Amino acid sequence: MDRMILWRIAGLAFLSIGWIGIFLPLLPTTIFWILAALCFARSDPKLRDWIYARPHVGPQVQLFIERGEMTKAGKRGALFGMMIAAGFIAWLGWHRPLFLTLGLGLVSLGALYVVTRPTGTPKSDEGQDRA
Repeated sequence: MDRMILWRIAGLAFLSIGWIGIFLPLLPTTIFWILAALCFARSDPKLRDWIYARPHVGPQVQLFIERGEMTKAGKRGALFGMMIAAGFIAWLGWHRPLFLTLGLGLVSLGALYVVTRPTGTPKSDEGQDRA
């Protein structure tokens, strides 16, 4: 099977999971759309640009992919979601030390990654006068 087709299938799968995350509060949207945009960059740049054009998620996806930055709101949202995940892990794994340690360790690594990302502003906001 052609690699471009595989990248497109992966992109559509990630986009679908992210789309479901819009309606299910505990499933994240942005991370899956970042993965979808990366897949589409290799297979169909028009679909990547379509993601970039989505009003609420697109600018954050583009900012992260092109400059490795996150907005303050994006960082807060990611960390809040990780706090919820850590709570579930603690609740489910309080009597299973290995599960608890691995789960909270992974969440901690994710949180460390998020807080060490540079803070930026999406391109659509740059250069605009603020009154």
